[in-house]
Amino acid sequence: MAPGSAARRRWVAMSAVLGWAALSIQMYLIIDSRWNLGASLLGGLVSFFSYFTVLTNTLVAVVLTCELTTRDSASRRWFLQPWVSSAIAVSIAVVGLAYSLLLRHLWHPQGWQFVADELLHDVMPLLFLAYWWLCVPKGTLRLRHIALWVIYPLVYFAYALLRGHLLSAYAYPFIDVGTLGYPQVFVNAAGILAGFMLIALLVVGLDRHLARR
Repeated sequence: MAPGSAARRRWVAMSAVLGWAALSIQMYLIIDSRWNLGASLLGGLVSFFSYFTVLTNTLVAVVLTCELTTRDSASRRWFLQPWVSSAIAVSIAVVGLAYSLLLRHLWHPQGWQFVADELLHDVMPLLFLAYWWLCVPKGTLRLRHIALWVIYPLVYFAYALLRGHLLSAYAYPFIDVGTLGYPQVFVNAAGILAGFMLIALLVVGLDRHLARR
C-alpha cells in the first residue's frame, strides 16, 4: 500500500479500531467481574494493566492511532520512529507465540472473553506485523537496537515478580513462583527472552533485506 493512500488509511484505521475494541472488551470483562464479586474496581484496573499482553496491545493501538493522526507532536514522532515501532512488533509477536505455545491449552474462553482473547493474542499480532511489513520505513535498524528493546520485557518481568510476591498472584502460570519456585521461573523467563531476541534478530534481518529491495 502506498504511503498516504486511502486504502492504507482505511486498513490502519480498521486495525486501530480493533485494537482499542479488544482492550475495551477485556477491561469491561475484568471490571464487571470485580463488580459482581464486590471487589475493588481500582484493583481491577491494576490487574488489567499487569498483563504483558494488555500493555503490548496498548502500545500497538497507540502506534496505529499515531499513524492515522496528522497533528504533529513529540509523542507521535517518537512512536512512529522505525526502531520504536519495530520493538513493539517484536513484543506483539512474542505475545502471540507465547500464548499459542504456553497458554492456549490451559483454558477455553467463551462468549465475549473468547472474542477479546482472539483479538488480543491472534488478530492484533498479525495485523501489527503486517503494518510493520507494509508501512514502517526500512533500513534504519541496527543490532544495537535489540539491547534497547529487551529493556521492556526485563522491566515487566521484574514488576510481575514484585507484584506476584506482594499479592501472591502471578499474571502468568510460567512465572508463578509459589508453584514453580524461583529457579524454574528464571529458566522459563530465560527461554522467553531467548525467543524475544531471536524474533528481534529476524526483524533486524528483514529490515535490512527489505531495505535492499
